[in-house]
Amino acid sequence: MRVLLLTPLFQPEPNHLKGLAFARELVRRGHDVEVLTGFPHYPAGKVYPGYRIRPWMREILDGVPVTRVMMYPSHDRSAVRRTAGYLSLAGTAALLGPPLVARPDVVHVYQGPATLAWPAMVFRMMFGTPYVLDVQDMWPESVTVTGMLSLPGVSAVLGAWSKATYRLARKIIVLSNGYKKCLEARGVPEKKIEVVYNWCDERSLPGETDGEGSDPFGLAGRFNVVYSGNFGALQALGGVLDAAFLIEEKRPDIRFVFVGDGVEESALKKKAAGRGQKNVLFIPRQAPESLGRITARADVLLVHLKDDPLARMGIPQKTQASLAAGKPVLLAIRGSAAELAARAGGAWTCRPEDPAALAEAVLGLASLSWNEREMMGRKNAEFYRKELAFSIGVGRMTAVFEEAAVRPRRKEGGR
Repeated sequence: MRVLLLTPLFQPEPNHLKGLAFARELVRRGHDVEVLTGFPHYPAGKVYPGYRIRPWMREILDGVPVTRVMMYPSHDRSAVRRTAGYLSLAGTAALLGPPLVARPDVVHVYQGPATLAWPAMVFRMMFGTPYVLDVQDMWPESVTVTGMLSLPGVSAVLGAWSKATYRLARKIIVLSNGYKKCLEARGVPEKKIEVVYNWCDERSLPGETDGEGSDPFGLAGRFNVVYSGNFGALQALGGVLDAAFLIEEKRPDIRFVFVGDGVEESALKKKAAGRGQKNVLFIPRQAPESLGRITARADVLLVHLKDDPLARMGIPQKTQASLAAGKPVLLAIRGSAAELAARAGGAWTCRPEDPAALAEAVLGLASLSWNEREMMGRKNAEFYRKELAFSIGVGRMTAVFEEAAVRPRRKEGGR
């Protein structure tokens, strides 16, 4: 089977989910794989060294052919520039993709931006190639809820476009049952939708010796509640700082560790410094291999999201990473993520955006014995291995591709 991966991000950009490792695994399983993408510029919005914007270029990464087409590189908070980036990649991929890449049996659309279905539609129109829509962000909500695009009429236009992409897709992959229910409510046939849970970047998982040796961030000897990921509006991390403030005097040994970066980083640091909080530590974003050493010294891994319908439908990727790490997990989130973690047996939940509830949950976890928390972590890791691991997910994705690539037989008489 010849598979075209149509994606907004690809290595050397940090796309651990459906990036180079995914492509290599498909090749290992006997498929011909090609990638159609833009020039690497995420997350800073600047083209990586060694690349320059041009109409197109071809390269081979670990045996996988990659075709890059020109686009406007942007990933900042400007709605105009972000829109230009989305549309330029989709437009040039639609124009240049068909003559540049080998004709595929199926196109995988990693959505991301809903605009990326445009080139897949062109392949469908020109060659009859079916496409599989991999819905990672629910449009239009993902851009309107965050305020990225709030102009009158934008939501209606994006909603109509998204419905068209759903209708023309041969199959749709979603990351949660919440997304599936949402699409069904929008008229997508249930038989067209497949739930394939995301996996995590398994390079970031702690090794057996990661909790030993050097401790550059001074994590030893404390009860560490670790949040790792994006510092954005959807994560609502100001409430986590408030929870830390509530318990600082009661349990000064408990520390909240924030690993990562994002648009809210400076505001969070300013808030913590303004209150003189000593139980908060900010660590810059780490390479996957380094993150494992921090995770190994965590006592609890935290997943926190703003309480809104979009958050309740989805499952943030750090949920899988937290379960796989073999640590107790605390989710301040409702909906699909909480339901998934509950199946693992080693996670607690509390109300999102409720500092008092979060503080109470942290104190409760800290009061458990080491053996009790160790058992929670083991249950989580075992659940990940059996239900969510990379090999499991790729197998399910491959099955969807193979089903989609089989062209439906025409009725007798050509009707």
